Amino acid sequence: MTQSLDKVQATPQNSPLRGVEKLNLAQFRSYETFSLSLDLSPVVLTGPNGVGKTNLLEAISFLIPGKGLRRARLSEIKKQGSEEPWSLSYHLKEGGGELQIGTGQDPDSPTSERRLTKINGERVKNQSILAEWVSMVWLTPQMDRLFLDGPGERRRFLDRLVYGFDPTHAPRLNRYEKALRERNLLLRQGCYDHHWMQGLEEILVNEGIAITVSRREVVGQLISVLKSQDHTFPQADLSLEGDFETLLQIRSSLDAEEEMRRRLSDNRDQDRFTGRTSLGAHRSDLVVMYPEKNQAAALCSTGEQKALLLSIVMASARLLSARTGAIPLLLLDEVVAHLDKGRRTALFEAILQLNMQVWLTGTDAALFGELQGNAQFFGLGE
Repeated sequence: MTQSLDKVQATPQNSPLRGVEKLNLAQFRSYETFSLSLDLSPVVLTGPNGVGKTNLLEAISFLIPGKGLRRARLSEIKKQGSEEPWSLSYHLKEGGGELQIGTGQDPDSPTSERRLTKINGERVKNQSILAEWVSMVWLTPQMDRLFLDGPGERRRFLDRLVYGFDPTHAPRLNRYEKALRERNLLLRQGCYDHHWMQGLEEILVNEGIAITVSRREVVGQLISVLKSQDHTFPQADLSLEGDFETLLQIRSSLDAEEEMRRRLSDNRDQDRFTGRTSLGAHRSDLVVMYPEKNQAAALCSTGEQKALLLSIVMASARLLSARTGAIPLLLLDEVVAHLDKGRRTALFEAILQLNMQVWLTGTDAALFGELQGNAQFFGLGE
């Protein structure tokens, strides 16, 4: 699919001063090449299923560290049958300045699962630096199971939010996960140097404490925003559960570090049997309750779970819009099809109050009618 689209709708007068002004794709998913020019008002992408709307949101999601909203391997993203690596380039407006970001497969190492990233034409060593420039939150239909899936999905959801407020969070997680993999490998081998093991556990303790502190701070801020939101969407009650969280509730950071060092050392024999580390920041969980019913989100109805999730996402967007130094973006994939008219109206009103660029997709442009004149509409596959 090779396309170039022109803007259809005008922008609101109070549009944000930061966001994506141009997007270029090459050999990405269903697109051979694609170019989209934008202003900074909300973006509405409409068209039939399979036309490539979610592919465009996925392209935007690569503006932050990680594997994008689909968590796909880089080799799975390249357009089927293409001989060329996939690439994305973005022109962003940052206040009174401009920013160029490029990312994609490394043409010199096409089988690598590490993506090449350039900022203003200069190659950067680690994609984690993207968190210093862009922050993002998204909601996709696949996330409807967030409360039913395992803790890993909720941790990833929360960590994406933390990236927007703490650019050091991503490299901390990378260092933690690298040490975790190495410790697990040594445990499975059954024979290791104790000084090496102690060094890995020191990384797990130090980085784990810092990761947990950042997560707790963002959850606390989200709770404050949720309490101040209107009640169109149910107010979610959030908390964190985990080894470090429990220790930090009753001990100082230094005491918590010392206790975790001891526990990791004491658990080596048990962890050797299972081949995995049973304690640490990689086992934390974001717990969500529906206080009106005093019920865990996992036990709520499908409609209530969707409303709770949207409530958290909009609170996250408000927090990013007000407090982050990076360019904040919100991606909402097929969200309005599951909302009644009252909640759609409330969502659109909330979007227009955000000082950030919001991207929405849907099959029926009529469902976004209340945004006419305040958003830019693009019809795909027309």
